Amino acid sequence: MWSSAIWRRFIRPERGLCFRRDFSSTIFVSRLSHYTSDEDFENMFSRFGRVEEARLIRDARTKRPKGFGFVTYASDAEAEKAIKSMDGRIHGGRLIFVEYAKSGSQEDKA
Repeated sequence: MWSSAIWRRFIRPERGLCFRRDFSSTIFVSRLSHYTSDEDFENMFSRFGRVEEARLIRDARTKRPKGFGFVTYASDAEAEKAIKSMDGRIHGGRLIFVEYAKSGSQEDKA
């Protein structure tokens, strides 16, 4: 029998099993060069589909890119194609990682 702690941690009655994956059309790109421009970032991912938004995260004080960003595609299939093609590639002399963006909702953090 499962203890109540295990039950709450791995099986949430309100959400079902935690092994479910909700796919998103937004991807997270990390380990980018700090010299990556907005245009370069968008062009790097536009060949995989229609990019709705390409956003580099910048330092508030220096306005330089922090080395990561988000790309939103029109469909989940385009996002998956970009992840499979770009994850683990070298761009601008840096090995970049690409994955699905995690949602920021409180439900996922519980």
